[in-house]
Amino acid sequence: MRMTIHIERQGDVAHVVFARPEARNALSVEMVGQLIEVTAEMAQDVKARAVLFSGEGAGFCAGADLKERATMEKDAVKRHVTLIRQAIRAIEQLPMPTIALLHGFAFGGGLELALACDLRFAARDTLVGLTETALAILPGAGGTQRLARLIGPMHAKRLIFSAARIDATEALQIGLLTDVADTKEEAFARAGELTQQIAGNGPLAVRQAKWAIDQGLSVDLAKGLELEWEAYQSLIPTSDRVEALHAFREKRKPQFEGR
Repeated sequence: MRMTIHIERQGDVAHVVFARPEARNALSVEMVGQLIEVTAEMAQDVKARAVLFSGEGAGFCAGADLKERATMEKDAVKRHVTLIRQAIRAIEQLPMPTIALLHGFAFGGGLELALACDLRFAARDTLVGLTETALAILPGAGGTQRLARLIGPMHAKRLIFSAARIDATEALQIGLLTDVADTKEEAFARAGELTQQIAGNGPLAVRQAKWAIDQGLSVDLAKGLELEWEAYQSLIPTSDRVEALHAFREKRKPQFEGR
């Protein structure tokens, strides 16, 4: 079986690379199956302090493999979309910070995948869009929900109703992207700098902070504050917290072990 997804390790950081450049990294049945396996592996990885997602070739991901989709019966289409939804939801639920590194394009399911990440960095020439209505469908892997929550319903409706493809500058202005750089290399470098900064902090604290933010978004403030306190209390007994206090007193950099 050909591997359409590669995992590269860079110290405490895992880099997931979509490797179907000849098909614009489109989400085939095979690729989605491998993505589910990769995310399951990442979910159990206690050493990874961040996960990066990027695509080989001309762009990040063009969305569903429409050539493959055209050969499917209706039930097969439903099964495949369900698996794409499962894979993207699994990325969203990863306990460590996730960053999408965009270049070239991120359309349809490709942008939906990026929306499931915590942060999104892009080269300035990148085009993004949820283009499904042009194909007489809608963004069915979380796009209608995640985009509206990220940039507000007005901008989300404009983009989804029109199937527009917007450039990275506009995407940054409306809050879809975290940062934009002039080139792919510069965008990836900026993301790498932030990733290293994240990796230098207490990994359990970062994971609990992500959990508190994500869980708190779906409840009222009072409940959110309870969740935050629950997350905080879980960190008090950790060795990393004690190490941070010792390092502060001794004026040195802490050596966190994730325990």
